[in-house]
Amino acid sequence: MPHRIENLRIQKFAPVISPSALKAQLPVSDSAANGIESARQSIVNILTRQDPRLLVIVGPCSIHDPEAALDYASHLLALREQVQDQMLLVMRVYFEKPRTTTGWKGLINDPHLEGTFAISEGLHSARSLLLRLADMGLPAGTEALDPIVPQYIQDLISWTAIGARTSESQTHREMASGLSTPVGFKNGTNGDLQVAINGMLSATSPHNFLGINGEGRVSMVHTTGNRHTHIVLRGGNGKNYNAAAIAACEAALAKADQPASIMVDLSHANSAKDPANQPEVMHDLCNQIGQGNRSIIGVMVESNLGWGNQPLQQPLKYGVSITDACIDWNTTEKLLLDCAAALATVLPQRMQAATA
Repeated sequence: MPHRIENLRIQKFAPVISPSALKAQLPVSDSAANGIESARQSIVNILTRQDPRLLVIVGPCSIHDPEAALDYASHLLALREQVQDQMLLVMRVYFEKPRTTTGWKGLINDPHLEGTFAISEGLHSARSLLLRLADMGLPAGTEALDPIVPQYIQDLISWTAIGARTSESQTHREMASGLSTPVGFKNGTNGDLQVAINGMLSATSPHNFLGINGEGRVSMVHTTGNRHTHIVLRGGNGKNYNAAAIAACEAALAKADQPASIMVDLSHANSAKDPANQPEVMHDLCNQIGQGNRSIIGVMVESNLGWGNQPLQQPLKYGVSITDACIDWNTTEKLLLDCAAALATVLPQRMQAATA
């Protein structure tokens, strides 16, 4: 009688489409690829102080309805034209959600929102949405959570986040070292900056690890390291966006010999998880920049068509988050227009001072 010593708790293995097969079904056009390359370079230029604009990652906490996401994107595209001299707008397009315990894991894992985990369909839906955004000329940013997923969609991404729960993960630091985009590491959920800084240092170096190739075959991955990383402050046991917290972050980055490039997440602990507080955080940051701060290079905004959030139950309200609560579109538009106007003369002067 054979021994039963492996896969004892595995119900089944279900094959998933390979990255190359999905890309063959949903190829990227030359014009879209040019736009993605341009957006990535613009982000690098912001990080290296060759572009004075503020990098703004703005959009829903998570994508659960691709059509509503496209509706949001059309609003964002129109706003981009009004603030393009002061801000580089990148749409937040999060398909994977880290769970503290359990819960909906995102569009890729569960596209039907019912626990059926049709992952091949989820990957198809995610890539289809990203292609439509790229064809619109709108850059996309996402969080890299599952280390296999980037092979399916990373070619369509302009900026990537490593989340607060995974910044300390060796797997995610290795993955970040090979990503084709600039990467922001969030501080730990308890506010620990060193977790993110260590992640940045690790991702800058070459790594060798197991992953998959375009055909979906298990492979040894050899990376060159990613020089374009930065920190994202999202609060922890309290807020960490005021001038004193920014100065402390600058000092920690300098001690680690890392560039003082700081993005601030307006949500999460910095807003005490109340979307009504996000504008207060943004205005504080704009005031700091106006008073001479040179290290704040970007912000993250959790924003949707509708205000707040809702439980995952039918019928769902259109354009309202099913994960973290968001500010609505009208609030988003006013907030970004107001801050763009406030920074119109400040940002070019800041770059001149930085390069003097």
